[in-house]
Amino acid sequence: MNSATPVIKKVMDGGRISAEDALILVENASIHDLGSIAHTVRSRLHNNKAYFIYNQHLNFTNICANKCRFCAYSKRSGEPGAFSLSIDQVKDMILARSDEPIDEIHIVGGLNPDLGYEYYIDMLKTVRKLRPKAGIKAFTAVEIAFLSDEYGLTHEQVLTDFSKAGLDALPGGGAEVFSPRLRQKLCPEKVSGKRWLEIHETAHKISIPTNCTLLFGHVETWLDRINHLLALRDLQDKTGGFLCFIPLAYQPGYNDLNAKGPDGVDFFKMTAISRIFLDNIPHIKAYWAFSGIKAAQLGLWYGADDFDGTIVEEKIGHAAGADTPKGLTMEQLRSYIREAGFEPEQRNSFFRISKSF
Repeated sequence: MNSATPVIKKVMDGGRISAEDALILVENASIHDLGSIAHTVRSRLHNNKAYFIYNQHLNFTNICANKCRFCAYSKRSGEPGAFSLSIDQVKDMILARSDEPIDEIHIVGGLNPDLGYEYYIDMLKTVRKLRPKAGIKAFTAVEIAFLSDEYGLTHEQVLTDFSKAGLDALPGGGAEVFSPRLRQKLCPEKVSGKRWLEIHETAHKISIPTNCTLLFGHVETWLDRINHLLALRDLQDKTGGFLCFIPLAYQPGYNDLNAKGPDGVDFFKMTAISRIFLDNIPHIKAYWAFSGIKAAQLGLWYGADDFDGTIVEEKIGHAAGADTPKGLTMEQLRSYIREAGFEPEQRNSFFRISKSF
């Protein structure tokens, strides 16, 4: 008997698998079996529906105090290509699309020590005033930690100030891989995985929901990946504050890491085991901007239920050589989801359905 058979039966019977079970699955189950199991779990949760959102990405600076080895986006102040948007420029970017019914503004940037704490408050207030009905998903845990340290504030103070100014949710970036050994190699200046989890726990405590991520396909092992997923699942058991998990495919271009990135089989195995293992996180994203549209479509058959959104325009992955479009139209999103064999459902930041098709 294949050693994966008892684990497969446990999942199909609705049971929770251990980290050891997850490793048995990825090492012994075929890619087809993994996909079939993950699709069964996905179907129990979401039937034949696949979600998408009308969103706008706003990357306000690429100047960053950190220098992560996998990042091709960050610049030092004064370097060619370095930029920071003024509040007026942020306003202009939002107003440029004021005729579009955008449901979410997604805001992340580098760790720029020259912007000042009030800049973040003003940016949130400006976006909230111009987009009163849109969800504002802004600032990774790494950015929250940076501002906390820079201005002598607790995580909760920063999050509370931002919530009052218009923040609705945190994105999941900055998690990378929680392994301390790997963080020393990948991003030694970045906050620890432990602190990333603490910030998300604090956000959940004060009713700010968040997303979560894993950067995979570089120098990590499957054990590193599963341990990362276990830490997320444990926190979700405690708080219930994670909305969605996004497996982020490492982009190998224009950075110092010199890793090749995941292939298609690795992408689908990662998507599938995420859905199977993270039994308490309701949504798994097939992030087309990093994976490519074709892989994201097939990812919907390997456990993912969310296709993300219009974006316009994604900069961080593309700085590292992502060869995907920088944005999609609503018609394209619906079409890609239908062509993959699913029913498109337009959602907001909290996965409440705003429109069915």
